[in-house]
Amino acid sequence: MIRLAKLKKSFIYAMKGLVYTFKREQNFRLEVVIAVVVIFAMFFLGLRSSEKIIVLLLITFILTLEMFNTIIERFLDLLKPRLDSQVKLLKDIMAGVVFLASLGALVIGAMIFYPYLFELLAK
Repeated sequence: MIRLAKLKKSFIYAMKGLVYTFKREQNFRLEVVIAVVVIFAMFFLGLRSSEKIIVLLLITFILTLEMFNTIIERFLDLLKPRLDSQVKLLKDIMAGVVFLASLGALVIGAMIFYPYLFELLAK
């Protein structure tokens, strides 16, 4: 049986996590702004349903990965004084993961949007 009060609390905690990340992580804010622009462009240009699904999956993936990066960074900060060089390396690697995923999303997005933008500019 689903307990609505407990479910409501879960959603509240999830929103607190999103708000925390948005307020404190510049990259997350930038990615959210880019996501909003891409979503508007997606509907303005009339992408096919399958393309919209891919774009929304990529956006969700990147934002989720950025939040995961934030979790790892906060956890590693607990270890920082004792393991400073290792902590820095792990943070750099995690940042590289997010960068690589973002680069991949950018390439896929360009492949999806290019024909629509080309058609729009050709008119």
